[in-house]
Amino acid sequence: MTDLAPDTVELVACPARAEPAGRLREMAFRADAWTPDETATLERLFRDDVPIAGIVATLGRGSAGVRDKIVRLGLRRHSQTAWSPDEDAWLAREYGTRPAAALALDLGRSCTAVYARAGTLGLTEDNPPKWTEWEDAQLRAGFAAAIPVAQIATLIGRPLSGTITRASNMGLRHPNNPPGWTEAEAARALTLAAEGHRYLDIIETMVAEGFPRRSKAGFGPRLRKLGYGRGWGRPWSAEEDALLAQVYRDGTSRTPLIERLGRTITSINWRVEHLGLRGTHARRDGFRGGPVWTEADIATLREHYGKMPMDELATKMNRTKASLFTRANVLGLVHGYQRAWSDEERRAVRLAHAHGIAFPDLVAALGRNYAGVYKFVEKQGLRFPRRPRHKVAPTLANILALGD
Repeated sequence: MTDLAPDTVELVACPARAEPAGRLREMAFRADAWTPDETATLERLFRDDVPIAGIVATLGRGSAGVRDKIVRLGLRRHSQTAWSPDEDAWLAREYGTRPAAALALDLGRSCTAVYARAGTLGLTEDNPPKWTEWEDAQLRAGFAAAIPVAQIATLIGRPLSGTITRASNMGLRHPNNPPGWTEAEAARALTLAAEGHRYLDIIETMVAEGFPRRSKAGFGPRLRKLGYGRGWGRPWSAEEDALLAQVYRDGTSRTPLIERLGRTITSINWRVEHLGLRGTHARRDGFRGGPVWTEADIATLREHYGKMPMDELATKMNRTKASLFTRANVLGLVHGYQRAWSDEERRAVRLAHAHGIAFPDLVAALGRNYAGVYKFVEKQGLRFPRRPRHKVAPTLANILALGD
């Protein structure tokens, strides 16, 4: 089994329905009990993709009772029906508190549809919820059937890296693992590939981390056998189209779509062409994954750059120091601690080197950062060996006087 059918929403039912053991006692009569005909009608309408409201109207039961029966029967589907305001409100309240698989079961939809709709509504996850028994069951069944890990991750609504980690913790080994590859090597290769790195860069990164060197000719086929980059052949849903259009409208990254929707870059590019989205991407910050720089953020950076320690500024703006340095470089900002070297300072460095001044004394006299002075003297080709320090540290004027 190398691929999944377009309408597959689970690999194995979980939990399995218990078979009756022994003689069953007579149950008390209930007027609201579900009859076999009602159950069969519910399953038929559900598999025909009839909206929940339509099923409620047909059966003449309450919405809560119908949803509860759907959950008890373990029904799932790739629904093409539009999301109702009630479903959106419920998803906004529950998303991030429970796994996507549990939310999909309650809504009677697939995990992919839940993730796509959450992206359209701008919902985000904090820490990933705990794995459920159903997710673990799909993971075991998928590994036993040699289904590519990327497709298993999309089926259960988890990132590829998280799925690999969970399988490793459960002691599962994929039958398609390349011969001679350890579980850790396969997991690391898939994780780097999912982050968008090129094959040659992945090979060099893994060699630096202590893994064996693999050839490029064999590396790509091994990854594809594990499931990376292989599409499902599923039709695009309305939720996925809406999420893709929103990405191009807002100018955000497409990487989460590639990973969480189980789509290849080729598939996404084809859908972009089909929807006529080419050229509509704002690309305010390119395809970077971080938060968008607003005018207020840029004003704050201009005001405090070089006047506040970078650690404090990064905390204040809730960004990394690397992003602050990059944006400051794009804006042409000059840090206050990187002032240009004057002719007197350059002359003082040469005099200190010629007259045996200790390097720490030179740094103190210049009033500059230790690392900055070290880089400058290195570029000048000067070496400061260990020298005794003066009891009274010389000033810049004292050093310059040595030339007179």
